[in-house]
Amino acid sequence: MIKTILFDVDGVLLSEEHYFDVSALTVWELLHSRNYLALAPEQFTTDNSKEEIKKIREHVFVNDTVLKFMKSRGLNANWDMIYLSFSHQLIYLLSQIKDKEKENIGKWCQAPINFDTLRAIGNVLRQYDVEVDFGLFVADFSRSKATKQELLGFLNELAKEKLGVETSIFHKGELWSICEHVSQEWYVGDENVLVSTGRPSVQTGKKGFLANETTLAPAKEIGNLFASLTASGFTIGIGTGRPALETIQPFQHLEWLAHFDEERIITADEVLQAEKELGDGKSLSKPHPYTYIMGLKGKGTSIQDCLHTSLPIDQGDEVLVVGDSLADLLAARQLGCQFAAVLTGLSGKAARSEFESHQADYILDSVLDIKSIL
Repeated sequence: MIKTILFDVDGVLLSEEHYFDVSALTVWELLHSRNYLALAPEQFTTDNSKEEIKKIREHVFVNDTVLKFMKSRGLNANWDMIYLSFSHQLIYLLSQIKDKEKENIGKWCQAPINFDTLRAIGNVLRQYDVEVDFGLFVADFSRSKATKQELLGFLNELAKEKLGVETSIFHKGELWSICEHVSQEWYVGDENVLVSTGRPSVQTGKKGFLANETTLAPAKEIGNLFASLTASGFTIGIGTGRPALETIQPFQHLEWLAHFDEERIITADEVLQAEKELGDGKSLSKPHPYTYIMGLKGKGTSIQDCLHTSLPIDQGDEVLVVGDSLADLLAARQLGCQFAAVLTGLSGKAARSEFESHQADYILDSVLDIKSIL
């Protein structure tokens, strides 16, 4: 009998579309802005129309085939997707000048890539006739069986193959942090970026999307669902890859926050803090079950207590995880709890066959359908 329900946010309660737009804009900025590679600064602006954003996303993610591929390999965090897409293009760009810039490439690939390195690479790339090719992504990564965080490690293999250099720099390091910060600038806007990241904007002029969230069912009906669940004695919580600001602020605006114990709202902030404290480079983001373990135990639980939780958990059948992605399902399976797949994520109803093949306990058209299975 289900007693606890843990909800993912993006693709379940709130639309992911702005995050995917921001992911594309971030990759575009890193390639073209004067702050980074500056391949075509005239093509970069912070004032894009909806149609321009749509075209950039279609170009960067090849009509979302790149996004769907990463999702199918269990990669769920937008920051990881951005890093993977940009780093892949960076390797491809360097491969076009490897014969003439072997010494520079060897130097760049032996130390973490930071702001100065990106600008130095850009200065050299602009001396040659190079081009980006987003269409190569799926073809290159399809040759590997890498899943989840292994995809980031495969970048090092691609560097060896395409550049002829042995390197281990492609992991969650300085370049990943640059990708994260640019993404946060786009999503939260100038007004909130310092609170969100602890750092000022590198590129100002971004309005952000926080005040423009789209719910995946009428907001009031979702609120009523939460109220009904708590009134019926269910414990509810959140396990999301969103940062805290991007979770708490919309929940307040939508009048959902009052239904939750904030000790059970687990966001990317808690996961990143745990990764930082451990300092071993291990990823704790989904499909690692850490987010949902802390959601069950509460924020007051120590990192070690969460990591040393015996899996599968006792009485796992009393816990239901509600998500839209393979990463959520894999996390739920490690926990040994039940999983309800909601068909309102990136792939929509087309995701049904994938969830069926992975034997999701329930497959729902909307989060509101949770009522029908309790």
